[in-house]
Amino acid sequence: MQKFSEFKYERPDLAAARRTLSKLAKSVRRAKGFSEVEQAIFGYSKLQSAVTTQMSLAHARHTIDIKDAFYDAEQKFFDRALPLATPWILAWYKALTKSRFTKEIDARFGTQYLHNVRKEMSAMSPKLMLDMIRENKLAREYEKLLASCKVDFHGEQLNLSGLRKYAQNPDRALRREAAGLTSGFLKSHEAELDGLYDKLVKLRTRMGRKLGYKDYTPLGYLRMGRTFAPEEAARFREQVASVLVPLCQKLYDEQAGRIGVDKLKVYDEAFQFPDGNAKPEGGKEFMLAAAQRMYRELSSETGRFFDDMVARELMDLETKPNKRVGGYCTGFPDFRAAFIFSNFNGTSGDVDVLTHEAGHAFAAIQAGETQELIDYLTPGMEVAEIHSMSMEYFTHPWMELFFGQKAEKYRYAHILGSLVFVPYGVMVDEFQHIVYANPDMSPAERKAEWTKLEKKYLPQRDYDGDAFMEAGSFWQKQHHIYSLPFYYIDYTLASMGAFEFFGRMTENREEAWKDYLELCRAGGSLPYKDLLALAHLSNPFEPGSVERAAAPLVRALEAIDRAAL
Repeated sequence: MQKFSEFKYERPDLAAARRTLSKLAKSVRRAKGFSEVEQAIFGYSKLQSAVTTQMSLAHARHTIDIKDAFYDAEQKFFDRALPLATPWILAWYKALTKSRFTKEIDARFGTQYLHNVRKEMSAMSPKLMLDMIRENKLAREYEKLLASCKVDFHGEQLNLSGLRKYAQNPDRALRREAAGLTSGFLKSHEAELDGLYDKLVKLRTRMGRKLGYKDYTPLGYLRMGRTFAPEEAARFREQVASVLVPLCQKLYDEQAGRIGVDKLKVYDEAFQFPDGNAKPEGGKEFMLAAAQRMYRELSSETGRFFDDMVARELMDLETKPNKRVGGYCTGFPDFRAAFIFSNFNGTSGDVDVLTHEAGHAFAAIQAGETQELIDYLTPGMEVAEIHSMSMEYFTHPWMELFFGQKAEKYRYAHILGSLVFVPYGVMVDEFQHIVYANPDMSPAERKAEWTKLEKKYLPQRDYDGDAFMEAGSFWQKQHHIYSLPFYYIDYTLASMGAFEFFGRMTENREEAWKDYLELCRAGGSLPYKDLLALAHLSNPFEPGSVERAAAPLVRALEAIDRAAL
């Protein structure tokens, strides 16, 4: 099997792809029997797979080194080419939805296939092509800006990911200094950050209005493939505000006492123990060896999966100059491979991201072995994040492999971190709803709204006199807000499923794993709420769901002897 470095990249021949798609659409329109339609659907899936593979390969290699001129050009090619393909894709979709064999399509591939087609059609229009190209360009400018960070810090030259490790340093002065450098970098680019976001908001608003909507939000929901309404999201956010915000304030107060400070500052929030947080006992090779043993012991499926990831070098894990910030998983369907991208910095976050992205990758491989169509490989992100977040919990029993005697410290901090993340996550979502409902707000007005939301969801937040952050600028380092509008509530909805799996693991681990595996294998073949039902998970929009989901984590925290940590 080929390694990642050996995967051959070839820019797709879009003229040939267009001809192929035109022939497929024509064969559907002229079909005399369903077998011709079925063959065309498989042909489209094959074409999708080929283009997606090359696009993902270009994107991965571009994000590993944003200064690489070749892959920078290839990323720009895809950013422009895919929007321009809109008319061909719409012609294909129209042929499918107008076919006299729609009942047969539903019977053969499930109703979700045409449901997805119709939803995508409603979010697409040739009128949006140039806007989408512009949107991609602005998003890339933002990513490059964040990746350009290089600051000298006590003899090290660090990017934003490198600075983040100091949030867990036992020396409070260092934590404060690192936070100040992050803030300082953002402030030095304040005009650019404000300008980019203002352009994106106004551009997306025009896109929504071109399709007949009052603002961008309905189009944003369609582009995310949402099967729930903004009103449901709002009710979920209010559950979080009433249930989790008070709980998190209690946890923050306990943390302040534990680390010996009168009041937590923003640079204290990630620091959990007076003698320091748990850290992995080795670097990348140590981590991979530990993870390989862990996944072999977890299940036969995870063992085969991770052995393949290691053997084919399908991970780029360490932070380095010119590398995009953050972590993600992508897939190369033609190579039957997934890829994990991360920025290891020597903290417990390295284990978080490795297990999280491995959850995505594992689910993609499982779905690839069971689903016939590329459309069904991935569900909506509100389910895909259940795959990743639940994997973080399924691996808890093996944390001694990474942290030795400090494994219980890690588990405590991980559970606590999962809980306190949720208010922040829904705050990001509410912020975006406010922004897109009021697209003419100035940058200062947007920041004022962020500050109001911090008082609602993060009342403990104290920037210790950092005027830039106190003015409401923290969100400008959250790349989803710029590049992936409305992709954030997914993490919080998925947290409810992951919390529920955590509780079920403590009762019957075998049954919980069986349901998790079934959820992964189902891919995107069913709607959101049907996938939840398949895995015996609750609907997070129902009253009381947040309190019920969080209860197992609260019990787990209470059962841990904090004094012994």
